[in-house]
Amino acid sequence: MTFPVLLAAAAPTNGTAATNAVQAEAAAPGGFGILFWLLAILAGVALSVIIERLLYYHRVQIDSAQFLAGVRNVLKRDNVIEAISICDATPGPVSRLVKAAILNRDAGRERIQESIEEVGWIEVPRLEANLPLLATFAQIAPLVGLLGTLVGIGGTFRRLQTGPGFAAPAELFAGVWQALYTAGLGIAIAAVCYAAYNYLVARVNAVVLDMERASAEAMKMVAQGAEAGGAKPPAMP
Repeated sequence: MTFPVLLAAAAPTNGTAATNAVQAEAAAPGGFGILFWLLAILAGVALSVIIERLLYYHRVQIDSAQFLAGVRNVLKRDNVIEAISICDATPGPVSRLVKAAILNRDAGRERIQESIEEVGWIEVPRLEANLPLLATFAQIAPLVGLLGTLVGIGGTFRRLQTGPGFAAPAELFAGVWQALYTAGLGIAIAAVCYAAYNYLVARVNAVVLDMERASAEAMKMVAQGAEAGGAKPPAMP
């Protein structure tokens, strides 16, 4: 008599637990919470920014020594048009600096320096574009992950408070998994963004250093060209 009674008493409890487990599994695809998907969007945006910046720096960073040597050889032959054509065919801020110096070669040393600085003021913001966004993501991603952790744990306690006094493990673990996923994703995004930001800043510094060297070399080339042009004897009538 005792064994059938125990089975009958346990059946409703098992049925409730099974129902809760099924409901928790049904809600699992969307159970991460809105903060998790917000972090996923941040990760996608950060990845697109990193890829775009890497491609841009790969395109604009050239072998400045070889480029300057080619321009110098052309200018020695007093072929200004070909030197400008080389600058136009070469991508990146270094070639635009040299082109500005060549175009203002007859305007005096001060004007040449001003033209180089004007190009630098335009090119440096282009190099640094979207980098502040990565720095921002590196700072806010852990905070969003922490907020998701608090929301997930809070949801677990809310289920316990508003429930019938018991809950299936799957129902409790849903909030715990949400807390773990959001915290882990936030930390991962912050780590990747921080590392990528430092690497990209190093690439920017390398390009800026090439620009400074190219500007000094362009001043020398233009000055030498002007001196050579002034040293030519006057044409015979």
